[in-house]
Amino acid sequence: MSLQNRLTLLSTAIVSVLLALFCLFLYLVAEQYRKKEFLNRLRAEAITAGHLLVGREKLGPTLYKLIDKNQLTVLPQEEIIIYNANNQLIYESGTDYLTVTPKILSQVRELKTTQWRNKNREVVGILFREGTAPFVIFASAVDTYGVRTMENLARLLGGGWFLMTGIMLVAGRYFMGRILEPISRINHRIDEITASNLSLRLPEGENADELTQLAQRFNRMLNRLEEAFQLQRSFVSHASHELRTPLTAITGQLEVSLLADDEPDELRATLRSVLDDVRGLNRMSNGLLALASASMDSSAVPMGPVQIDALLEKVQQDVQRLQPDYTVHLHIDVGNMAPTDWQLTGSEPLLRTAFFNLLDNGGKFSTNHTVTVTLSTLGKSVEIRVHNTGSVIPADQLSAIFVPFQRGRNASGLPGYGIGLPLTDRIVRLHRGQLQVESSDESGTTFRVSLPR
Repeated sequence: MSLQNRLTLLSTAIVSVLLALFCLFLYLVAEQYRKKEFLNRLRAEAITAGHLLVGREKLGPTLYKLIDKNQLTVLPQEEIIIYNANNQLIYESGTDYLTVTPKILSQVRELKTTQWRNKNREVVGILFREGTAPFVIFASAVDTYGVRTMENLARLLGGGWFLMTGIMLVAGRYFMGRILEPISRINHRIDEITASNLSLRLPEGENADELTQLAQRFNRMLNRLEEAFQLQRSFVSHASHELRTPLTAITGQLEVSLLADDEPDELRATLRSVLDDVRGLNRMSNGLLALASASMDSSAVPMGPVQIDALLEKVQQDVQRLQPDYTVHLHIDVGNMAPTDWQLTGSEPLLRTAFFNLLDNGGKFSTNHTVTVTLSTLGKSVEIRVHNTGSVIPADQLSAIFVPFQRGRNASGLPGYGIGLPLTDRIVRLHRGQLQVESSDESGTTFRVSLPR
């Protein structure tokens, strides 16, 4: 069963039950009112009969029967019965609809008034006192008009209930269709979205309701998927290109060495060149693996406490050990900071890779291979500034250097594959931080890393 039909049936059932309860309530209230009014009329008839038959100003039974017979307000099948103080029948209106037992007489004398129903007849008994002797008067009749009115009301309420249920069913299906129409449009558009046209987006609508919020979240998810697909295509394209160049060079050198009858020194030179290319391929492969690892969700990366000042000291030692001609100056703004204030939550191997790339990159592009690292606090974050005075990054390429395999014009002639800075940027974003760069002829190039403590 479709969602539209289920919602229609559910809403119709709820309204139908509530309407049925309301109709039943109306019927019960009307029935109580009918019964109360009819009993009040019977009680009034009994009191009137008492005044006229056994009161101080009596009428004869024959005259009373004549008046009662020709009275316009007489009740259907009305009967009046009067007993004296000795429980002797002294008056009966002539019909024999009601049978009175001594038990009932005693009950009336005790309670002063009583009422009950005998089949379809309503009966009222009262203790009448006018003078010294108490009389027991019974008045009974059939509420033909009231019962017929209640039957008509029941038929009217029942018919109205059926009619309103049918209208609710039709109207509910129409309005549920209108409400769920955006879902149909969303389903149709989702069927159109494939890997070849990820630029399509779901219709969001004009109202800020739950369906619009759902469409907006789907569109944000599609934005992330499209970005991931484009990144994957770019990654594969650039990686293939970058890998093809050294592989072609290695293949060419080996083919030439096999065809030529080179001297041992020339063969050693060829092998050294091939070894350099292989080492370059190894570095590129490691960079690609690290880039793929940094692209994972933060929940999939093991995190733990990282002492950022100690980590920078280790990275400083690594850079100077691997690049002996590089000079790294590390300044830690200690101030009133406690050792625990330099601690943050993150992945130490990934952060170590990011800082190593920044320091290695700063030493590579510096004219004197000198890089200055400053560690300080900034509110609830720690800030690492990596500065060098080398070739300036063009302003139009400041954002492009964080795209994989994209290198600035100032990197011409220097070794590299355009992987280090994109990898560093992803590691920083993985730790909910920010990486910014400033470059000018006057102040040189400064990379600013901000990480939450």
